[in-house]
Amino acid sequence: MTVRVSRSGRSKPQSSGFELAIWYLMRLSGLALFVLVLTHYLIVHVIHDPAEQDAAWVAIRWSSTFWRAFDWLMLMLVLFHAFMGMRTIVGDYTRGGLRTLLQSGLYLLAIGLFVIGTLVVMTLPAARVVPGA
Repeated sequence: MTVRVSRSGRSKPQSSGFELAIWYLMRLSGLALFVLVLTHYLIVHVIHDPAEQDAAWVAIRWSSTFWRAFDWLMLMLVLFHAFMGMRTIVGDYTRGGLRTLLQSGLYLLAIGLFVIGTLVVMTLPAARVVPGA
C-alpha cells in the first residue's frame, strides 16, 4: 500500500470525502491568509502611521464595504484555519469519548466566534465624516 505524503510530511487523506476537503482547504486558507495578512500589515503598519490610528480611523476605514469585507474575510479565514488545525491535533492525540467532547467543544467555540466576529464587523456604525473636523 502506498501512502501519499505532502511536502510538509503529513500524509494526505486516502478517502475522498470530508477529510480530503479539509486537507485542501487548510492549504488554500493558509495561502489566502498569507496574502491578506501581509496586505493588512502593509496598510496598517507601513502605509499609515500607527501613532495616528484610533477608533475613528477604523470607523472611517470601515465606512467602505470593501474594507469591511476584507477584514471579515481575514478574520473568518484565521478562525477556520485555527480551528481546523486544532481539530487535527485533537484527532491525532485523543480517542473515544474525549475526542468527541473536545471536538464538539471546538465546533461550538468556533461557531460562537464566527457569529460574534460577523456581528462586530457588520454592525459597527459607519463613521460620519464631518467637513472641516
